[in-house]
Amino acid sequence: MTMTRTLGRSGIEVSAIGMGCWAIGGPLWGDGGQPFGWGEVDDDESIRTIHQALDLGVTLFDTASNYGAGHSERILGRALAGRRDDVVIATKFGNRFDEATRHATGTDASPAFVVASLDESLRRLGTDYVDLYQLHINDLPASAALDLVDTLEALVGKGKVRAYGWSTDNPSSARSFAEAGPHCTAVQHDESVLNDNPDVLAVCDALDLASLNRGPLAMGLLTGSIRAVGKDDVRGLAPEWLRWFTDGRPTPEWSARVAEIREALTVDGRTLAQGALGWLLARSPRTVPIPGCRTVTQAAENFATLSLGPLPAEAYSEVERLLADLRPAGAAR
Repeated sequence: MTMTRTLGRSGIEVSAIGMGCWAIGGPLWGDGGQPFGWGEVDDDESIRTIHQALDLGVTLFDTASNYGAGHSERILGRALAGRRDDVVIATKFGNRFDEATRHATGTDASPAFVVASLDESLRRLGTDYVDLYQLHINDLPASAALDLVDTLEALVGKGKVRAYGWSTDNPSSARSFAEAGPHCTAVQHDESVLNDNPDVLAVCDALDLASLNRGPLAMGLLTGSIRAVGKDDVRGLAPEWLRWFTDGRPTPEWSARVAEIREALTVDGRTLAQGALGWLLARSPRTVPIPGCRTVTQAAENFATLSLGPLPAEAYSEVERLLADLRPAGAAR
């Protein structure tokens, strides 16, 4: 039986682990040659990967309009053709890009862009609605996000969106948005065994929201199999927020922390990645990790966690003991 969770107050049921679709988008470039993708992709393998996820019980697929300048949405739409009623599709808005050149061209938080971006996403996905539509500007002032609530509610009323949310690591922003928006049902935020965010989880508890966990494997660090990556990979020229990698290689101090908890995460025969995902399932009944996958092999490993379930309580406690210095002092837990 596949483990499921409820997507906050929307009541939408999803697999307890979803598939993140950033990596299957292929390249996207920013100013100065900054990579915003994960390098070149094999579209046929991406489609096989999505089908493997489906076979293992995954029903939630999370993408964004700008992943690969729309390419992720197109591939996901192709892979899910004929299966739309079996899945929950989450996508995001707020980033502009040039589809032809695959270059990022800035952000746009205007109500008009919310509507235009959705129509483009629906076209690429080959569907007439999305289940979860998420604001994709992490640090947008809450006042600007609140200006979008009426537009998003209107899209719900038209049946083009079932529910919406915000991809932000800021708990006060998440709270303001969810309090204002009746159909706001989720916060997507960075959350992994190496980077707990109890204050965002407390907001999810208080307002009956789902916690979608991006970066659940710390951009691959928690797989234990990453060596060096190329310059067309976001980890190859890591932006400031990506602390797990330096010059395309795992940062030594963080690799050491992974080594420290490896035994506890793999105590019941799990792989390291399965242990890290199991930690998230044990962390809260609201968490829904969305690990990215580029290959059938990765999907098979990650989504086997749906049958393994949460990390056992004793192992979870041992991880917390080993990482106590990383946990926010005085934060809600």
